[in-house]
Amino acid sequence: MIRTALTERPLDVAAHVAELDDPRSGAVATFVGRVRDHDPGVTGEVVGLDYSAHPDAADVLRTIAEQHATRDDVLGLVVSHRVGTLAVGDVAIVAAVSTAHRAEAFTVCRELVEHVKAELPVWKRELLADGSHVWVGSA
Repeated sequence: MIRTALTERPLDVAAHVAELDDPRSGAVATFVGRVRDHDPGVTGEVVGLDYSAHPDAADVLRTIAEQHATRDDVLGLVVSHRVGTLAVGDVAIVAAVSTAHRAEAFTVCRELVEHVKAELPVWKRELLADGSHVWVGSA
């Protein structure tokens, strides 16, 4: 089972986990990435992020997910990324991976998130408290 989404709607972490309900599963590892109020490389308080995506981003996300879901130990995988304007504290990305054992779930979840962060064509504009903004690399 694989599901991916790029969406402007808030992400529901519990719903991601619920999608992976499988009697063969002994572990579900999750990653929840949230908007924080600072960036070490930027001067000023971050009050939000504005994510924009390349038109092919949804297809790229699906391809990335499929690459990680092909491992024999993966029973299910769900990954979603927000686009649009998010406030501090909002959830920007959720990844959940179901396997029979915890070690594999943790490993695949981490590798999936790192792959998404490295290759998904989504960019973020940090919105600062003083009204200015700074473009930062990919999501």
